[in-house]
Amino acid sequence: MTSDQARPASPGIALEGIRKTFGDVVAVDGVDLEIPDGELFAMLGPSGSGKTTVLRMIAGFEQPTAGTVRLGGVDATALPPFKRDVNTVFQDYALFPHMTVQQNVEYGLRVRGVGRAERTKRAGEALEMVRLSGFGARRPVQLSGGQRQRVALARALVVRPRVLLLDEPLGALDLKLREQMQVELKAIQREVGITFVFVTHDQDEALTLCDRLAVFNQGRIEQVGDAADVYERPASRFVAEFVGTSNILEGRVAQALLDREGVHAVRPEKITVLGPDAAVPPQARRVSGTIAEVVYAGATTRVLVDAAGTTLAAVLLNAEADALPDLTRGAPVVLAWHESAVHALAS
Repeated sequence: MTSDQARPASPGIALEGIRKTFGDVVAVDGVDLEIPDGELFAMLGPSGSGKTTVLRMIAGFEQPTAGTVRLGGVDATALPPFKRDVNTVFQDYALFPHMTVQQNVEYGLRVRGVGRAERTKRAGEALEMVRLSGFGARRPVQLSGGQRQRVALARALVVRPRVLLLDEPLGALDLKLREQMQVELKAIQREVGITFVFVTHDQDEALTLCDRLAVFNQGRIEQVGDAADVYERPASRFVAEFVGTSNILEGRVAQALLDREGVHAVRPEKITVLGPDAAVPPQARRVSGTIAEVVYAGATTRVLVDAAGTTLAAVLLNAEADALPDLTRGAPVVLAWHESAVHALAS
């Protein structure tokens, strides 16, 4: 579901004042969140930020210390997992090694008492959906990591839950396969049309996959919004530094570089690196500096520049290498950015 579509009056998932403590440790502290039906939603944050605990409370594996979990408008706070219309895909896939792929996918239907013919039909449809038709007779050990992930997805989808929860679903895959599965996961979600909620600590994964995301920090939500909104207009210093990278300008540095007070963020890709005598575009901020470090990263080059008592990072496209100035350590350069690249932070 895209951000410009009308949302239903009763969201698929609603968390109200959720708090969870483990002894003296506060894992989740006052979380309010609504996720519409049919949305692909990400919960993003570092380890220990509370995102997985929230996912487990939606699933019913953990009970909130305080607050309410509503699914489809119904209070599900006290319901056990098997009475909730949700299913979960774990990072380790949790497939039964002694069962075939077909038997793994049919398992949830079998425990629900679905007849053999219907089980076979629906499992075949689920395997086709995840592009694994013809793999039913194999066992998990005969599959690649990406194929096992798809089997786990098929097993979760075959019971037709209202909500699918995914706990770091791509974390065990290598980079190339993870990127491929991101595209496929998004396509599958659009095809089945149910709510997907996934937990990740990977910023690129969250921005690539989600319709919207919530950024967690120390048991609280720092910001909720669509990917572009969170990236371009971070609500706090934490979001600016965790979702991508930012140059944080404050105090005397902000005064020297921006002629203003407060805390501000400038994304590295918004900064242009020019030769010391190059003309700066109209209405752009001009800062002279010296290159401190150059990091080649394939498609891009990251340049660190000492200027006005701080170090600024700029990210340049290597496809434009012919237009770049001398990028060697100690070389003088000019940094330029438009006023619209500066985003004021609340903290």
